[in-house]
Amino acid sequence: EMSSRRVVITGLGLVTPLSTGVKSSWKKLINSECGIISLKSSNITSKPGVNQNTLEEKEVGKFNELSSTVAGKVKPGKYDEGGFDPKEWLDPGDERKMALFTQYAICAAKQALNDAEWVPTSDFEKERTGVCIGSGIGSLEDVISNAMIFENYVRTEEGKPNVCAKNINKYGDRSLNDEGPNHAVSTACTTGAHAIGDASRFIQFGDADVMIAGGSEASILPLTIAGFANRAKSLATKYNDRPEEASRPFDRDRDGFVISEGAGVVVLEEYNHAKNRGARMYAEIRGYGLSGDAYHMTAPLENGVGAELAMRRALNNAKLSPKDIDYINAHATSTLLGDIAENRAIKSIFESSSTSHKLAISSSKGSIGHLLGAAGAVEAIFTILALYHNILPPTLNLYNPGDPASDFLSFNYVPLDAQQHPGIRAALTNSFGFGGTNASLCFTKCE
Repeated sequence: EMSSRRVVITGLGLVTPLSTGVKSSWKKLINSECGIISLKSSNITSKPGVNQNTLEEKEVGKFNELSSTVAGKVKPGKYDEGGFDPKEWLDPGDERKMALFTQYAICAAKQALNDAEWVPTSDFEKERTGVCIGSGIGSLEDVISNAMIFENYVRTEEGKPNVCAKNINKYGDRSLNDEGPNHAVSTACTTGAHAIGDASRFIQFGDADVMIAGGSEASILPLTIAGFANRAKSLATKYNDRPEEASRPFDRDRDGFVISEGAGVVVLEEYNHAKNRGARMYAEIRGYGLSGDAYHMTAPLENGVGAELAMRRALNNAKLSPKDIDYINAHATSTLLGDIAENRAIKSIFESSSTSHKLAISSSKGSIGHLLGAAGAVEAIFTILALYHNILPPTLNLYNPGDPASDFLSFNYVPLDAQQHPGIRAALTNSFGFGGTNASLCFTKCE
């Protein structure tokens, strides 16, 4: 029976602007460090994240001409120093053939599989292990270089958002070659959350016992920034000379989001399967809620009804009430309208129940910016770690909550510094995407 199959998280993997690696990213997050830098050419080291093999060096200078010149870039270097070096994760020569977002996904997936200590060896184990990893944009670099026709060769396949899932099969730790469900999600900024939620249902429905799930993104390019900044007018532009202050969720002086890159991957596992092999269980995924909000391409309804429906459905699926939730990792990207809409949605569900216990809400995007298709997966991992360690991650740059201020008085927004918590029982993490696609995941401590 579907409902009797519980799903737990047994492995985690991260590539973020803070660090490559789960322990190092988490440590920097709770130490209130920020991974956002200036993109002006004097500040840029070429790889990874700028001109990965297809775009010429002159592209780097184009960042200087944009209205927003800050971003959360993955830092190059050795893994044991918190950097990303594709040679440590890929077969020789593959970094030249493989899109950067896929490289990040493979790195995060290998970390997660090593963490879970899961190596399927028998045919049966391989058939019961699947992959569900997506990307919001895929490899825009390949699309651009193909269009320009100045390249010597064309990598059309590498640009597609589903390449991650295909390549993880080949690359899973010690050549996974799993034969279970292979699925890719591409739902804008909700991709990572949808991938984890969908993967949990494959396990619940009996299609798999183990799923490798998450999201990856690598699109810090002049074209992307020009689109988000000039056309959509949704990027931060006031803080180009102070990059670490640019992403300020829930703060009165916020003026847009900061584009970032990276990947987050989890290993999901059926509870008894994990228990029987003695695996460490970080948390249980109890609820998954989805909704649509077809109001506007880039703006949510002011009352946040799409966000509210996603959270209510996640709670309903988890069979929990609002008072059971101790922490919400908010989507809160630092845009004027988005933060207000999400906050109103949270108030509509939690305000009455939070009088008895002070609900904590924070947004990791002050530290890492917005990882687009990877955001939901990376933030799910931060939410899982908050539960596991009983620590509330901070909301960086939150000096003056509000605008309108009265909307931001009900809860503990964990401003500036992480807080110890006596015991987080259950947490939600939200992800909302352009085009009105929303998801909320509910995690609880493993009983």
